[in-house]
Amino acid sequence: MVHALRSRRVVTPHGEIDAAVLIDGELIAAIKPTHALDASIPVEDLGSLALLPGLVDAHTHINEPGRAEWEGFATATRAAAAGGFTTVVDMPLNCLPETTNVRALELKREAARSQCMVDYALWGGCVDGNQHELEPLALAGVAGFKSFLIYPGCDGFTAIDRANLELAAPILARTGLPLLVHAELAPGIDEAVALLNTSGANWRHYATYLTSRPDQAELEAIELLIALCRRHRFRLHIVHLATAKALPMIRAAKNEGLSITVETCPHYLHCCAEEISDGATLFKCAPPIRGSANRELLWAALADGTIDLIATDHSPCPPHMKRVEPIEPGMECGRFDEAWGGIASLSTALSVLWTECHRRKLSLPQLAQWTAATPAKLAGLSAFVGSIEPGKHANLVVFDPDAEFVVTPDCLHYRHKISPYMGERLRGVVHSTWLRGQRVFDQRSGQPQFTAPPHGREYALSCSLA
Repeated sequence: MVHALRSRRVVTPHGEIDAAVLIDGELIAAIKPTHALDASIPVEDLGSLALLPGLVDAHTHINEPGRAEWEGFATATRAAAAGGFTTVVDMPLNCLPETTNVRALELKREAARSQCMVDYALWGGCVDGNQHELEPLALAGVAGFKSFLIYPGCDGFTAIDRANLELAAPILARTGLPLLVHAELAPGIDEAVALLNTSGANWRHYATYLTSRPDQAELEAIELLIALCRRHRFRLHIVHLATAKALPMIRAAKNEGLSITVETCPHYLHCCAEEISDGATLFKCAPPIRGSANRELLWAALADGTIDLIATDHSPCPPHMKRVEPIEPGMECGRFDEAWGGIASLSTALSVLWTECHRRKLSLPQLAQWTAATPAKLAGLSAFVGSIEPGKHANLVVFDPDAEFVVTPDCLHYRHKISPYMGERLRGVVHSTWLRGQRVFDQRSGQPQFTAPPHGREYALSCSLA
């Protein structure tokens, strides 16, 4: 049925407008003044609630198949819908088997089928020795490839060294797909950890963990990647940038014309090292959350375009892996060296970010660019999603930018209800989320409801090898 959503604050690529978004089946048919609609068309008037494009998360760890006890497609995509995300792109590690060949890709597709509340795409893995798998994965429909320059925390997804990157790079260039890289090098980190352990450092102190992963590890990795990108001319994407010290070299590389994009994450834009308590391992991520001055430089780099987009890096695990609760006698909680490095954030990311944007007088159209339009472009999905425009999927978020709420376990719809934001007051509330013209999440009554059976589907991309 043709119907419309009307808002005084429809967030389009050209700014906020008072308009009605006409929905015909799965697609946005038109954006019109309300008075220009045919009188027979049902209209839901949202008043001053904002209407955003469905958000696109280009960095989601879902972990199924194989580790669904950490997170699975059903719970991750419920959390996404509740958080205003209508598309997620799943990372190729932490699942079993890791998505480093076509067989593993098909197993992941089978695991996802009929479980997802939102749409999804899949990254493939680029690891030591799998260069011959990259073209088959590209032809099978992955959105691009993920690599680690350092041990990723799971044995089956190997870090890639320079020699193997040199072998992979020409193939990556031929596919035209992006290489997403966790940019830290191990030697500086290994040296820092050894010095800390020799000196008897207290691993319950956040300062110890911060010292163990110095800025230099990121800087050296990014310098290496820029050199490889310059030589082989593939699309390079740096994930979860944490250090602002890398911004000058990134700006220079972009000015040189290299195909480089960069993301940062809600936790780097909201949190700062000075405010993380000892033992607060829910804040552990890699690279680490750095200081408040660093945070402000990341915001400035978003504003000037040096950083292109924001991704959640939703990386959940059971509570005992964060060392917030013991599972055996004698286990010491609160040790940053033993805790899993990841933050679950799909349900809260939009509100965390809007809280910070509001403080800085940044606009909803700017936030939509960073969290919807540009991530969609990175993943090759711009023809379908990322903005409110005719012809695109009717993926929409009804958002109250003025409401506030306190984070409680009831707000979190992923598998394990833990969060570094627990108890914090945030600004901005998702009222409902629409996926291809159907409302899939609704809390207008004050109680969250998932109002449609899972009908999320995969964007499997076509690839023509150059």
